[in-house]
Amino acid sequence: MLLHRTTQGIFIQTASSWHAVTGRDWDTLFNLPDLAAHLAEVAASSPAVGAPAADSILAPIVSQEVWAAGVTYFRSRTARMEESREAGGGSFYDRVYAAERPEIFFKATPQRVAHPNQPMHLRGDSKWMVPEPELTLAINSRGEIIGCTVGNDLSCRDIEGENPLYLPQAKCFKLCAALGPAILIQSEAPAPTMRIHLQIDRAGAAAFEGETTFSQLKRSPQELADFLFRDNTFPTGAFLMTGTGIVPGDEFTLKSGDIVKITIDGIGTLANPMA
Repeated sequence: MLLHRTTQGIFIQTASSWHAVTGRDWDTLFNLPDLAAHLAEVAASSPAVGAPAADSILAPIVSQEVWAAGVTYFRSRTARMEESREAGGGSFYDRVYAAERPEIFFKATPQRVAHPNQPMHLRGDSKWMVPEPELTLAINSRGEIIGCTVGNDLSCRDIEGENPLYLPQAKCFKLCAALGPAILIQSEAPAPTMRIHLQIDRAGAAAFEGETTFSQLKRSPQELADFLFRDNTFPTGAFLMTGTGIVPGDEFTLKSGDIVKITIDGIGTLANPMA
């Protein structure tokens, strides 16, 4: 089932109907024990309602932090090595790809997360920006993965490539991340065959398309979640972007007016214009 946060309230979407969730705020709901069972009970015991308006859909986040894992796909490893070679950092990404400890970094506070269809921000001091389509884990305060959503880890490849120490500036700025349109609530791990598709539209036509499957992820979702929660606390839970296996060629950079569409099987499409 899918859990939606909207301007009209919180809704459950099943295969055949929609149901309103009442009496719980988002953060409380996010952290309920056995959330999947609770939502199934709500859906079974409440009347079906009309689907909320498409323009009412919000990012499924209130006070959770957003973190990200890097170099978890071979394609990402290759791209990172290429962009940082001149700065002498190329081998860092090769080593972290094979290391026991993954690369995990802070990505965004809730105020820096764009809602579906809300413009994301292109940095004025970057000339090489790309979207990074990522399956994003929803993790409660106890470190339990409660589901997943679609994430866009908007990144400045030139800033990161200039010096790996510039990673926070390349990754974290206003409206640097997007989440949505819903959380796929499930206790089991995402299927390896789950497809992640990226399309970038420019002037009404596709300027780039790419696709991968979750099977290409080197590390398991639980491994990444465990490292995030190691010696750390998240009182209202967290989101963890799991890395990207789709990277446009070195000649491509986003432009104002582009529309980035990221589709993941079973969750839906997250679309955001660039500004």
